[in-house]
Amino acid sequence: MNRSRLVAVAALAVLIGAFFAFGGHDLLRPENLQGLLARVHGYYQANPLQTGLGFFAVYVTVTGLSLPGAAVMTLVGGAIFGLLWGTVIVSFASTAGATLAFLASRFLLRDWVQARFGDRLKPINEGVAKEGAFYLFALRLAPAFPFVAVNLLMGLTPMRMWTYFWVSQIGMLAGTIVYVYAGTKLGEFRISFGLLAAFALLGVFPLIAKRVMDALKARRVYARWSRPAKFDRNLVVIGAGSAGLVSAYIAAAVKAKVTLIEKHRMGGDCLYTGCVPSKALIRSAKFVAQARKSKELGIKSASVEFDFADIMERVQRVVKTIEPHDSAQRYAGLGVECIQGEAQIVSPWAVEITGAEGKKQTLTTRSIVIAAGARPFVPPIPGIEKIDCLTSDTVWDLRKLPGRLVVLGGGPIGSELAQAFARLGSKVTQVEMLPRILIREDPEISAMVINKFIAEGVDVRVNHKAKEFRVESGQKVLICEHQGQDVRIEFDEVLCAVGRVANTEGYGLEALGIPTTKARTVEINEYLQTLYPNIYACGDVAGPFQFTHTAAHQAWYAAVNALFGTFRKFRADYSVIPWATFTDPEVARVGLNETEAKEKGIAYEVSVYGIDDLDRAIADESAHGVVKVLTVPGKDRILGATIAGEHAGDLIAEYVAAMRHGFGMKKILGTIHIYPTLVEANKYAAGVWAKAHAPQGWLRLAERFHSWRRG
Repeated sequence: MNRSRLVAVAALAVLIGAFFAFGGHDLLRPENLQGLLARVHGYYQANPLQTGLGFFAVYVTVTGLSLPGAAVMTLVGGAIFGLLWGTVIVSFASTAGATLAFLASRFLLRDWVQARFGDRLKPINEGVAKEGAFYLFALRLAPAFPFVAVNLLMGLTPMRMWTYFWVSQIGMLAGTIVYVYAGTKLGEFRISFGLLAAFALLGVFPLIAKRVMDALKARRVYARWSRPAKFDRNLVVIGAGSAGLVSAYIAAAVKAKVTLIEKHRMGGDCLYTGCVPSKALIRSAKFVAQARKSKELGIKSASVEFDFADIMERVQRVVKTIEPHDSAQRYAGLGVECIQGEAQIVSPWAVEITGAEGKKQTLTTRSIVIAAGARPFVPPIPGIEKIDCLTSDTVWDLRKLPGRLVVLGGGPIGSELAQAFARLGSKVTQVEMLPRILIREDPEISAMVINKFIAEGVDVRVNHKAKEFRVESGQKVLICEHQGQDVRIEFDEVLCAVGRVANTEGYGLEALGIPTTKARTVEINEYLQTLYPNIYACGDVAGPFQFTHTAAHQAWYAAVNALFGTFRKFRADYSVIPWATFTDPEVARVGLNETEAKEKGIAYEVSVYGIDDLDRAIADESAHGVVKVLTVPGKDRILGATIAGEHAGDLIAEYVAAMRHGFGMKKILGTIHIYPTLVEANKYAAGVWAKAHAPQGWLRLAERFHSWRRG
C-alpha cells in the first residue's frame, strides 16, 4: 500500500475512533432518542439553518465513514425537521455520504481486490459495465440490503462516480421518505396508528420495491408490443428434447394448457444422435474388447465375429425401443398438445407454427419456454468443405467401418467415439490442440485414459492444431501444426467432435432483440428468464452445462417459474452438478477437482484411494482407476469427487447425494456397503480421510492404557 493510502487509512481510523470516543454511538441508541430529540428540537426552533447544516454535516460524516446509525439518524431527521425538510436534508446528505464511502472504498481497496480476484469478478464487472445503473437502482429501492455494503462493494467495480451519485439519489428517495415519515411519528413520543403503519411499511417496502422494479423493467421491455386480452395457452414449449419434454410434462401435470412444438423428432439429440446411440455403440465395442482379453479371465481363447453394419443396426434398434418413451402419443396421453412444425416467436406472447405442408397457425400464450437444443460445431478449417465430415449427428448413418478414422477433439464426445471405433477395428487418430485430452479433468485422470487409449491402439496426438484438409491424388490428408512443424495424417473418414453450439437462430430471437452470450447461448438470469420475463430458456440452448440431466434439471425451474412466477420464482440451483465420460476407464465427477481448486485459490485436502486394491475390481480383472475426494481442510465436508474406473458414473452417486444433502466422509465411512462390490471404493476413500484425521494424541494415550492393562 502506497503512502497516500496509508495516510487515508490513518485518517479514517482517527475519525472513526473519535466518533466512538466522544460517545457518538451512545447518542444514536434507541433508548437515548427521546433526550436527544428534546435537546435538538429546542435548538432547532431558535436556529433552524444552523441545525439543518449541522445535521447535514454529521449525517454525511456518519455515512461517509460507514459508521452504524444512519437509519436512526434518518428517523431523527424526520422527528426534527418534519416530512418535507427532513426528506430533503436526509436525501442529499445520504447520497453525499454514500458517494464518499464509495470513493474511499475505490481509493483504498479496488486495485488490490481487482488484482487478486479479477478473474472471479469479471462477470460482475461486465454486468456493471452493461447495466450497472439499473442494478444499483434495484439495490437502492430495497433497503433490506444494507446500504453500507452497497457503498463499499460498488466502489470496487468500474462504475462511474457521477452515475453512482445520481442513481443513489433517485433510488434511495422512496426509502428515505418512508424512514423520515416514521421519524415524524417518533417525534410524537407515543404509539400511534400512523407510527405502526410507518414501521409496517418499512417491513413490506423491500417487497413493494422489488415489484415496482420488476414492473418498470417489464414496461420498458414490452413497450413496443401489444399484449393479448386473453391467451390460447398457458405455456408453449419450443423443442422436444430433454428440456422441452420435461417442461411440457410438468405443465401438463399441474393441469396447465401446454403446447410442445418440435420441427424434427420428439426426443431430440439425446435419443437419436447423442446419449442413447453412443452408449449402445460403446456397449458393443466393450464386448469386443472384453473378448480380446479372455486369457486374463482364464479362458484360453475367445473370438468375436461381427459385421459393423449389424452393430449400427443394433444401435438403431435400441433407439427405436426407447423412442416410445418420448413419443407424441405418450405425451398427448399425459395432456400435452404435440405439434410437428417450425416455431417462430412473433411477439412475447405469440408463436407462429408452420406445419409440414406449409400451413400456419398462431398461438397466444402467457409464457414461452425455449428448449431448442444445440448442434455439433464444425470449425472453419480450410479445406473441410471438400471432406464429407462426420459429426455426432451424422456418424450414425455409417454402415461400413472406416479403415482410418481421424477424430477431431479430445473432449468427452470425441474420446468416447474414438475408443469405440478403435475397439471395433478402425485405425483411429485422435487430434487435440490442447496439451491433453479431457482437459477439464485432473492431469492424472487424463493420463489414465490416454494410457488406456494407447494400449488399445488409438494414436493420441495432443498439442496438434488442425490447419488444413487436402485431397491429394484421391487421398484425404489432414495437415496439423505441432511444435512449429507441419504433420501429415492420412485418413478415410474424419469425425468432428470439437464441441456443440446452441441453436439460437431461426425462431425469432433476433426480431425480439433477445441477446445471446459470448458462449453463443441464450442470455438468461438466475430464474432462467430471457430479456422478456415471460420467455424462458433451458437446456443446451441456455447452458452453462450441456448434459441431458442438467437440461431436465433446468426444465423444472423454467416450467414452474413460467407458470407460477407471479407468486414465487425459484433460482436455478447448480451447486451440485455431476457428469460422466463413458470411456474405459469411465470418468465421473461432481463438484471441484484439484485443478479447479488450485485455479480458484480454494483451500482443500485430498483423499485418494486406488481401485487396484479393491477386491471386487481384482476379481473382475478391472483393478484400475482411482477415487479422489476433495474436502474442506480439517473437516469432512466434501468439495468435490472424481472417480475413474469401472462403472464410475454409477459410483459417483454416493458423493452427489453427500454434497446435495450435506453429509460428509464420516457418514460415508459409517454406512454399510455390500461386499464385494465396486461401491466399497467410496467407503475406502472415506477411510483414507479418517486415517489422515485420526486423533494421534488419544491413540497414544490408548496405547499406554492397553499397555497398563496388560501389566
